[in-house]
Amino acid sequence: LCCQCGVPIPPNPANMCVGCLRAQVDITEGIPKQGTVHFCKQCERYLQPPGTWIQCALESRELLALCLKKIKASLSKVRLIDAGFIWTEPHSKRLKLKLTVQKEVINGAVLQQVFVVEYVVQSQMCEDCHRIEAKDFWKAVVQVRQKTVHKKTFFYLEQLILKHRLHQNTLRIKEIHDGLDFYYSSKQHAQKMVDFLQCTVPSRSKSSQRLISHDIHSNVYNYKSTFSVEIVPICKDNVVCLSPKLAQSLGNMSQICVCIRVTSTIHLIDPRTLQIAEIDGSTYWRHPFHSLFHPKQLEEFIIMDINRVHEKKKGAGAGARSNKHTLAEAWVRKTSELDTDHQYFCCTHLGHILNPGDLVLGFDLANCNLNDEFANKMNPQHIPDVVLIKKSYDRSRRQRRRNWKLKELERDREATDTDDERQYQDFLEDLEEDETIRKNVNIYRNADIPVESDTDDDGAPRISLAEMLEDLHISQDATGGEGAEMLT
Repeated sequence: LCCQCGVPIPPNPANMCVGCLRAQVDITEGIPKQGTVHFCKQCERYLQPPGTWIQCALESRELLALCLKKIKASLSKVRLIDAGFIWTEPHSKRLKLKLTVQKEVINGAVLQQVFVVEYVVQSQMCEDCHRIEAKDFWKAVVQVRQKTVHKKTFFYLEQLILKHRLHQNTLRIKEIHDGLDFYYSSKQHAQKMVDFLQCTVPSRSKSSQRLISHDIHSNVYNYKSTFSVEIVPICKDNVVCLSPKLAQSLGNMSQICVCIRVTSTIHLIDPRTLQIAEIDGSTYWRHPFHSLFHPKQLEEFIIMDINRVHEKKKGAGAGARSNKHTLAEAWVRKTSELDTDHQYFCCTHLGHILNPGDLVLGFDLANCNLNDEFANKMNPQHIPDVVLIKKSYDRSRRQRRRNWKLKELERDREATDTDDERQYQDFLEDLEEDETIRKNVNIYRNADIPVESDTDDDGAPRISLAEMLEDLHISQDATGGEGAEMLT
């Protein structure tokens, strides 16, 4: 019989029933039943004392460990058997922990008890967010500039930054007229960005720093660092004129070349011989050259006749040739001059996609005034009349059936320009036409646009479904948000 209430019980060392034993002894005495955790609304992190802020989802293992550490000293006298969350309203600012503990009590009897600890989530701004709100937040800035009209290189660079997740450490991204500014809280993050830029696009950089404050007692200096990165002013589809010395060093190329791609190097092709060459940043700055035309100066031509050249004799010391292009000789006429009989003869590297009657975009060198130091010294017989750049397709139709999309960086814009939208469409078309650039970009499927059949295909390049990624949306608010699973 229980020595307290006289109820028959199985024998135990205390000779008491469970009810009487719990009435005599409370093993949770000394363990706090309430506490507080601090949460930053801006960056959605929890404070782990003394000064560490960690990212935790609602009812995650990390948050459970954070709450248990606050009562770790009190739990040292008991044995923790189980711990888990009790569901609370996500916006209630309350976290409830259900703990199961054991402890040896009178005469060696082991008592197990379940109790609840409630935590109040208090808002507190972390130091990083506090500095951002105080407008004194950045320690280093990376200023990326390109002195050119078209922003194709920046659109490509934006996708590379998103793919490699280099924008996570940025405090702010500001878009200005001829480039982007990336602000960072530490110089190391800015240096990492500069190293990434120098590996992905041909560029050169220089750095400077300004003293903000100096503590003479502890010998601590506070600097603000500025990194200036200048990207070469050459974009895809630019016509360039090389210096004679550089053209000779590249395998006796023609001085008039077309830029077919800009990655970590500038990829050039000679439209008269299909000879290709790559120029890195250091070579470019030793022998600089510029684009002869702006993209707005592209003119539309119609192919009157075209003959593919299967064998072309290599010159002395000639370099490698492109296997993806086909050399052809074409007679073209401007669409603005269809009422005349004036035709132009040219060699082109687009023989694999052009047929008589096709529309093609190109530059007219015969009727223009070239303001270039190397082009003005060239023999006029070596300057082609027309340089064809790319085949022309119906832009509105391509936009309408484009069933994919790209992500963009969140940045402060000065003003949105209609010309920027046109340049962005040019970049999307370049992605469709160039598989090499496409491999470096994350392309997401746009479920809002249905997949069209290929029966009405006009031959324009398209991106296959196999190259697209599914766009996932994971929403999460300050205390876990929608879809936060409950731990049981």
